[in-house]
Amino acid sequence: MNSTTPRMVDCVVLKQRAPGLERLTYPGDLGTRIWKSVSKEGWQRWVAHQTMLINEYRLTPIEPKARKFLEGEMEKFFFGGGPSKVEGYVEPQKGEPQKREPNQ
Repeated sequence: MNSTTPRMVDCVVLKQRAPGLERLTYPGDLGTRIWKSVSKEGWQRWVAHQTMLINEYRLTPIEPKARKFLEGEMEKFFFGGGPSKVEGYVEPQKGEPQKREPNQ
């Protein structure tokens, strides 16, 4: 394989072959599993889901408890049946600005 041919993986998110990640995006065994079986697009879907989780649960990613929660959610997202649903979360429609409740 030359440097211009992307590494292909059987993506667990897309359920099809797609270009794989160029490098490990997470440390340890979980990171290795992700690198072997998640595509670039699959990873971007996780990043969007993770951002939603951080915002909805008001997480601080540097806190150990939040990091442990996000790691568990990452494992579920990729290898445990898909993303968790956040109660009350409504995904914004494309092209519509997000509506925010006024501070009370």
